[in-house]
Amino acid sequence: MDKIVLILVLIGGINWGLIGLGGFLGKNLNVVNLLLGGVPTLEYVVYILVGLAALKEAVFLGKCCKK
Repeated sequence: MDKIVLILVLIGGINWGLIGLGGFLGKNLNVVNLLLGGVPTLEYVVYILVGLAALKEAVFLGKCCKK
């Protein structure tokens, strides 16, 4: 489960970086949208999973830092 969470967080981070770069270049570099743009519901599910994975990591870091 932790590997899946890490992969989702990495996908989200890389995708956000590409979205920012695409904004400067005037291009759509949103990989999730480019791959799943034809199926918006699936695209939203990916975004929700990435967000939940990030929340799980934030909670983990909070617990880790309290030690």
